[in-house]
Order: sequence, then C-alpha cells, then structure tokens
Amino acid sequence: MANLRFLAGTDAHQTLMEQGLKPEHFTQLLAASGGPKWLGIAGLDKYLFGEFFKQRQTPLYTLGASSGSWRLACLAQADPLAAYQRLEQLYIGQRYETRPSREEVSRQVRGIVSGILGTSGAEEILKQPHIRSHIVVCRARHLNRAGSKLALAAGLGAAAMTNLVSRRTLGWHFERLVFASAIEGSPFAQLKDLPGDSALLSSDNIEAVLLATGSIPLLLSPVTEIRGVTNGHFYDGGITDYHFDLPLSRAPGLTLYPHFYPHMAPGWFDKSLPWRRAKRRYHNALVLAPTEEFVASLPYGKIPDRKDFETLDSASRIQYWRRAADMSNRLADEFAEVFLGGKIAQRLELL
Repeated sequence: MANLRFLAGTDAHQTLMEQGLKPEHFTQLLAASGGPKWLGIAGLDKYLFGEFFKQRQTPLYTLGASSGSWRLACLAQADPLAAYQRLEQLYIGQRYETRPSREEVSRQVRGIVSGILGTSGAEEILKQPHIRSHIVVCRARHLNRAGSKLALAAGLGAAAMTNLVSRRTLGWHFERLVFASAIEGSPFAQLKDLPGDSALLSSDNIEAVLLATGSIPLLLSPVTEIRGVTNGHFYDGGITDYHFDLPLSRAPGLTLYPHFYPHMAPGWFDKSLPWRRAKRRYHNALVLAPTEEFVASLPYGKIPDRKDFETLDSASRIQYWRRAADMSNRLADEFAEVFLGGKIAQRLELL
C-alpha cells in the first residue's frame, strides 16, 4: 500500500522528471494552518527537517500560518528535532476536562509556544543564516475587533457571507501581516491580493507573533500587542491563508509543501467551498500528501482534528494523537525510499 503521494505542478513535474528529487531544487517551504492535522504528517516533517534539509547552505524561504508556523519554527532552530519533540509533547498533552474559556486555552497555547522556543530558540530562529522564516498573522477590522463573543461572531459571520461572493472581500474584515526574519529579498513581502503589510520578526515580538498566528477567533483570546506594528486584535493566520493561494514564483527554484490534503483551500472561510481551490499558483510546487489508504489506516479512519477535543476524553484523545504521530513515520520511510533510491519519476503525479 502506498502511503504518500507526490503531486507536482507542471513546471515542478518537468524539473523532477529530468533532474530527480534533490534538496537544492527547493527554495520555498510551506506549512499550512489546520489545528492538529499536522500530527498526521509529523514523521514526514521530522525527516525533512532532520535529514532532507540538514545540510542546507542556501536560502530556504519558509511560510507558515497557525500550527504550520509552529512546525517551521522548529526547523529554524539549531536542533530542529529536539524543538519538534517539544512541540509534539506539549501540543498532544493539552488537557481540558471541562469546556474551557478563551483565557484557559490561550494560557495553554502560550505554554506550547514558550516550549517550542525553549531557552534559546527565538535567537536561533532570528540568526539562522539559511532558513528565512515568515509567519502570517491576521489583524481584525471593524466588528472582528470586538471584545464580546456575540459581536465577534457577527463579524465572522459577515466575513463568511461576503467571502462567498469574493475572497477579496476578506480585506474588509482582516488585514494580513507577514512577519519575516528578513524582509530584503523575501518572496513573500508586500503581497498584493489582500490588504496588509510586512514586518520584521524580533526577539521582542516573536513569541507574541507565534501566539497570535494560532489564536483562533472565539476559541482563544486575541493578542492585542505585537512590538513593531500598531496595536490591534491579532488572530490566526489561517483566516486569510489557510492552505495558501499566493505567488510562488518570486523566488527561483521549486516549492515543497508537506500537506495533510491533496488539495488546498485558500482561506479559512473557503474550507467548505469545494469550488474554491488553489491550483493555478502551484505550477512550481511539489505537494506531499498522505494517500486515502494511509488515512483510512489511522485510528478512527482520519487524521486528528479539533473536533477530537469535543468527542474524546483527554486520555483517549492523547492516545489517538500519539498513535497517529507514530504511524506518520511511514510517510517519512516512503519519502526516504523515493529520495535515496532515485524513484521519484515512478511516483510523480500531476497536480
């Protein structure tokens, strides 16, 4: 049974067929929002971070939103696998025995972010010479800046309704901020499809940025202050960039995208809109996604998701998530076999 799909856009397909699968082909790396879904591909992440990109000597521009940013924050540290192990342990170990308040969830997520960074992770990320980190955060506008849950729910409802008409209307409700370890030469600076801006990551703001990018509206409190930008209500980067629909050709080379789906929904409000999928931008990308057979083999026949907090008690959920993360090592094994064995031409599919 195949566990992993290798889905290539047209340009990436040609390059990989002619030249094989090599780390130096890739200049960009994406990591999507999606709550705990990343646990279904954690083993693949660890192989990419610890082996595939281990000897990186040229810039790799990474872009993440929400939990995707937390994964990439591990890659940019001196010991990526140690950081990733901390992320896994803390994320899986969350416990909510009763329905938690926004403040309680924020407190636990703050602990996860602090644990990812450890004692020196912030400085390591900022000083990493080859991994150029980018983190998406959304700043709320109008009703979505409201403090009450009722007003915020109304603002989110309005955003969802206008988004049905056009994705560009998200700019009425949220601004996209891209925090970068270095803006000069960044392929993700000054994106024009939605209102927003770029800002520098610093030792004074990186922890707040990592907290903000995972602050899901209504479930977590907003982050209200990030050094280097005007104060506001900062929320999950997945609102504007759930699976990404951005220009990927501003840097030379290919984009690598380890993803938990074979498709991409541009924004958070597009999840339930099957007609709105990101395809056009991925001509130079290789998407790595688990097969339907692999997903069916997982406990409960699915990858972990946020509903598990509601349907499972803490002990059952923790056991399930740990098992899913362990089983994801099959994806790493299969990727390694294709990479080291020079078998990419036999496995490539057109995206």
